[in-house]
Amino acid sequence: MTETPPSPAAGTPVLPGRPRKAALAAWIGSALEYYDFFIYGTAAALIFGKVFFPTSDAASGTLLSLATFGVGYAARPVGAFVLGHYGDRLGRKKILSVTLVLMGVSTFLIGCLPTYEQIGIAAPALLVTLRLLQGLSAAGEQASASSMTLEHSPDHRRAFYTSFTLNGTQAGSIFATLAFIPIAALPDEQLFSWGWRIPFWLSVVVVLVGYVIRRRMEETPEFERVTAEGAVARFPLSVLFREHRADVLRVTAAALFATVSTIAGVWALSFAVNTVKLDRSALLWVSVLANVVALVAIPSWAVLSDRIGRRPVFIFGTAGCAVLMVAYLWAISLGGYVLIFIVGILLLGVVGSAANGLQPAFYSEMFSTRVRLSGVAIGTQIGYAIAGFSATFAATIAGPDGTNWQGVAVLAAVLCAIPVIAAATARETYRIPTAQLGTKPVKVAPTEAPA
Repeated sequence: MTETPPSPAAGTPVLPGRPRKAALAAWIGSALEYYDFFIYGTAAALIFGKVFFPTSDAASGTLLSLATFGVGYAARPVGAFVLGHYGDRLGRKKILSVTLVLMGVSTFLIGCLPTYEQIGIAAPALLVTLRLLQGLSAAGEQASASSMTLEHSPDHRRAFYTSFTLNGTQAGSIFATLAFIPIAALPDEQLFSWGWRIPFWLSVVVVLVGYVIRRRMEETPEFERVTAEGAVARFPLSVLFREHRADVLRVTAAALFATVSTIAGVWALSFAVNTVKLDRSALLWVSVLANVVALVAIPSWAVLSDRIGRRPVFIFGTAGCAVLMVAYLWAISLGGYVLIFIVGILLLGVVGSAANGLQPAFYSEMFSTRVRLSGVAIGTQIGYAIAGFSATFAATIAGPDGTNWQGVAVLAAVLCAIPVIAAATARETYRIPTAQLGTKPVKVAPTEAPA
């Protein structure tokens, strides 16, 4: 039986205080959840090769360790289909609580894992299993938070309020990096025995704080409207792929922009520390400062997007990152810390924020309320799954000695060109009322001139 979509309402009233409350809940929840996700990337670049793959040579150990980082992204599409379905069936609020608990528990358990020397091959096997659970959780996090915030926001400020979802992920990256800076300064014996576990154990705080905040958040007016009209899709995925196939593909292509942060934050860190022999603490500070700048840059770009549109801001940020990635890897190869800091902050803090800050609104506005969460989750997570392995692809391209940074720069540039094309073909949505998003534009017949 074919479902009949409801006629979009002229507008859904925005209750006072709800947009700010939703943005705060998205920011805090995303920061706490992505703290867990990002500490794994740092540990994969600096720790896991020696702890879980000690029988391999240094280059192979790093490659295997980075592959486990990509495994979490491989699990994301599966989580997107499951969590997306239930998010559009049951509401945004329930999924936000589930993702937080799953991420926190799996991260805490990673910190408890025995090493390869203690239990052999079972150690990396357990690591991969818990990484898969992290990926399943992350699959529904951004889509749920973005949908929640957008549907609480006034039409003319959707990009600003939803940008706090990505702003929270930047804060999570800061917290994760700050947690590792004092740990990375420990002597190797302490670092590789117990020191690396501490940031993972801190996820207990993540679960408790985040769960309390999200349990107090109200469901969105848009989802409540669709529920009251009896228009909630029984099978959201069938509606999604019948009415929004092109949008899902477009979001998947645009989400390849995540290769920028993956290559710069994971492979480039390994390249700098293990190949160029730069100080690991100094490189971690590049990430911290860039993300501090991003905390201001992301909402600023979002405000601009609310005035001039989504596409021009997103395209500028993505194309700019393709150019700056070449400069960043070149700076690392030279070993000059000042140049590394300047280019790294421009890449990850300023220009990259133009695309990052727009993702929640840009992607969410392509879909109707009935399938928004599943559409954003599936589209982004398939793209992120490909982007997650970009660090592994980069390690392969760099060669056994890890010196071919030019090839890695070309890879990043190619993977940035695809999101630019996807954005250029998207419908501009910044002036469309929330209740009418994801519907086909109404063609109005031209008025005939009077006789």
